[in-house]
Amino acid sequence: MIRDDLAVLIHQATRKAQKKGDLPKTEIPPVVVERPRRAEHGDYATGHPLKLIAAINAALRAAEKPTLTPVEVAQRIVRRLDRAPFIGRVEVVPPGFINVTLDEGWLAHQVETILQAGERFGHVEMGHGQRVQVEFGSANPTGPMHVGFGRNLVLGDCVANLLEAAGYQVQREFYVNDAGSQMEKFGESLYVRYCELLGHQAGGIPEGGYQGAYLVDWARQLVEEEGDRYLALPRAEAVALLRDIGLNRFVMGSLRDDCERLGIHYDRWFSERSLYEEGVFETIMNLLRQGDHLFMADGAVWFNATALEGDKDEVLIRSTGQPGYFASDIAYHYDKFVRRGFDRVIDVWGADHQGHVPRMKAMMRALGLDPARLTLLIYQLVTILERGEQMRLSKRAGTLVPLKEILDDIGPDAFRFHLAARAADSQMDLDLDLARQQSEENPVYYVQYGHARIASILRYAEEQGHSDEGADLSLLTHPAELALIRKMLELPEVIALAAENLAPHHLPHYAQELAATFHAFYRDCRVVSSDPADAQLSKARLRLVKAAKLVLARTLKLIGVGAPERM
Repeated sequence: MIRDDLAVLIHQATRKAQKKGDLPKTEIPPVVVERPRRAEHGDYATGHPLKLIAAINAALRAAEKPTLTPVEVAQRIVRRLDRAPFIGRVEVVPPGFINVTLDEGWLAHQVETILQAGERFGHVEMGHGQRVQVEFGSANPTGPMHVGFGRNLVLGDCVANLLEAAGYQVQREFYVNDAGSQMEKFGESLYVRYCELLGHQAGGIPEGGYQGAYLVDWARQLVEEEGDRYLALPRAEAVALLRDIGLNRFVMGSLRDDCERLGIHYDRWFSERSLYEEGVFETIMNLLRQGDHLFMADGAVWFNATALEGDKDEVLIRSTGQPGYFASDIAYHYDKFVRRGFDRVIDVWGADHQGHVPRMKAMMRALGLDPARLTLLIYQLVTILERGEQMRLSKRAGTLVPLKEILDDIGPDAFRFHLAARAADSQMDLDLDLARQQSEENPVYYVQYGHARIASILRYAEEQGHSDEGADLSLLTHPAELALIRKMLELPEVIALAAENLAPHHLPHYAQELAATFHAFYRDCRVVSSDPADAQLSKARLRLVKAAKLVLARTLKLIGVGAPERM
């Protein structure tokens, strides 16, 4: 990235200034190069001299020499700065900043660099092939996925896209909670509805069971397809069979369909039951016993989390003999790190799991693993608004708003774009009225319209017999042209920033900025001209437009949003 190359050059210039005696020899702190907030301050700026000044003046005072101001330090560094081809103007400004403006001739020729990179433009090598698992979605498989889980899906998939663009080897995984008491209650609830439809009383829905109307629909389908055959079975056997049928035929099918509509493709759907069937649970219990991390109290087996910096101890096996949720968590993460060997794991969890973070870190220590290898990406909930009023969500109360219903309403592109546009730790409102709009007020429409406009320009040029073959890119000198190139060149930095911080919300904001920059270019610069005198300029601008189309499509793909050719 240009930013990083510039940081290296400034560090080298500082060291050279020290060797030449311009500056005293002191430790050189890392050079941080950033984009200034105001365009008149150049493309990049660094306050590096301000970080150096204390050490430099201390060394000068020790040598009984006159001290320097930060501006003087900056000037001495700039004198030793190697002028790489991308460096245009370099200025020193008070109180001691070095501002750098990119060379305009070099900028124009970056259009070709972008086009040659193709769909890999923006790729940054941060991960160096490290194996990372992103586990996201993972809704309890007891009913259709409700819209509240949409943010989990979008956030996890965008993070995975970013990590791939940053050089990591990524696996996407959905953890199916198909073991435990909730699945038993799901089976009981489905059995009750099935019996009711056949006029057989089986008692009410169990406490903590599921009231959703979807259970009636599924039970009706079972009656239509298989009649009353389950009434002839002992209740426990029928409940177990209906639990598995409900999970595999109805719930998982629904979850897969929703993910498919959102363009999410998992590498693995991991069964919680497999942890018990394959002996992983017994393995981790033995490890924890050997490490003296377990104790008995009140008839239950506890994990001594507080001894490992957890905030409270946790039940692993209840007094009933049934494993608790945390037992599965430990076994699952042992499987991820030890059995499958991931270098890093990212779990995407809702805000209601925030309190579980300390115990997860304690778990890592108990397994002899570096807690830094596990990242818990916590997101805040989404409020769905329609006509300014909140849509209430409650799976068990039967007022479920299915994800499918919202996708049918506003479409997967609008859903993904809007949910990706806010930082994970920010609560957000999904305004359905805004998401439906086909106007500039709707950000996803605005960005997709930008791509469709570019496609329209290229079609028109082809129809009129214009091409970009042999384009002279040095003709791209208009401020709007250069502004568009500058904005395109920001993509690698956006990807690096978003990947490092697991913050995909930077992508939708960048997409809107890029679309706005293109619209401004299109307003100020005629791309296809019928005047023969402008033929060469048209070629160069067509080349620029092709690059803009590529970069905008690349950004939308990282968000998981389509790049339409027509609208």
